[in-house]
Amino acid sequence: MSFPYEIEPDLPFLTSLRRNLHAHPELGFEEERTSGIVATLLEEAGLTVHRGLGKTGIVGTLQVGNGTRRIGLRADMDALAMPEKANRPYKSTIPGKMHACGHDGHTTMLLGAARHLAATRGFSGTVHFIFQPAEEGRGGARRMVEDGLFDLFPCDAVYGLHNMPGLAVDEMAVVEGPQLASSDSWRITFRGTGTHGAKPHLGKDPITAAATFLSALQTIVGRVVDPLQPAVVSACSLQAGDPKALNVIPDTVEIGGTARAYTPEVRDQLEEEIGRLAHGTAAMFNIAVDHQFERRIPPVVNDADATARALKAATTVFGENIRTRFPPSTAGDDFAFFGQNAPGCYVWLGNGPAVDGALHHNTAYDFNDEAIASGVAFWTTLVEQELGEG
Repeated sequence: MSFPYEIEPDLPFLTSLRRNLHAHPELGFEEERTSGIVATLLEEAGLTVHRGLGKTGIVGTLQVGNGTRRIGLRADMDALAMPEKANRPYKSTIPGKMHACGHDGHTTMLLGAARHLAATRGFSGTVHFIFQPAEEGRGGARRMVEDGLFDLFPCDAVYGLHNMPGLAVDEMAVVEGPQLASSDSWRITFRGTGTHGAKPHLGKDPITAAATFLSALQTIVGRVVDPLQPAVVSACSLQAGDPKALNVIPDTVEIGGTARAYTPEVRDQLEEEIGRLAHGTAAMFNIAVDHQFERRIPPVVNDADATARALKAATTVFGENIRTRFPPSTAGDDFAFFGQNAPGCYVWLGNGPAVDGALHHNTAYDFNDEAIASGVAFWTTLVEQELGEG
């Protein structure tokens, strides 16, 4: 792996910073401490800093020379509402909150790149370092866009990076096309007429209706969506009746879940078919139904030109340890909203082995500090190459 030698002296500081952020996790839109640290370090490095975009978001701008091209680099800052169970010296100090997805590492790597580029100034153009709040399902990217991110900081391309356990720290995946699925939520409420469990004929049973609906739900993916198009529909919540009243058929059953797709057409299909099944089931059982489908996050789809630029930088840093084929994830990332406003590319940086099976969102997960140098090297090389072209 090749990286600028100037990065190495900064690694002890960056490692300490990453562990400090890990020990003090903050949930989406609560990243006051984290964003304060980010803003201070960017200002100390000489960047122009804009605070409060998307409530706790930070944008640091570095303009060098007379190049006209402008690019955005994004790191997410928020943690998850879950306990950290593994013991480590920098374990979370906040009960019920932890950095279980590596956003502490993402923030650190982008800060390291900003510090390096501000010191070396080996490019001509403008870089916007975007530190996003609330990636974990709370709408931080959309909020930044609505607050005028791309009006205030226009970008000719925007890039995102996420760690990936299972890939080596000197390995990166850069792939054109779909990377992450859309992430949408759906809710169904069947409204029947409750009655004594021994006299079901006197009521209208929403539980049997719900069971019919759930058994038919997977026919959407299995029999409606093109089998060459990936899709996921999962029921993840079911609430009905009272386990202390097992002789009572309830009035209502509430079901909720998620729907995932990589194309707008399949996304539309999932919304339409979930609703069709819900209303068809209600009609079959002669009960009422409420149906909601919430479009939360679009799919992340890598632009061809931005991907080619990212691949060039990744090849410079990682050499042959580049994957141009890597399976897309059915998880979601609201980087998608940035990609809707500028050509985007989202890359996967190796995080080393998944120790004890600790993947993302696991109570034992930890970002691998050995990946910091790799991430800083990629970001700096991308900027120097892309903005070195004028």
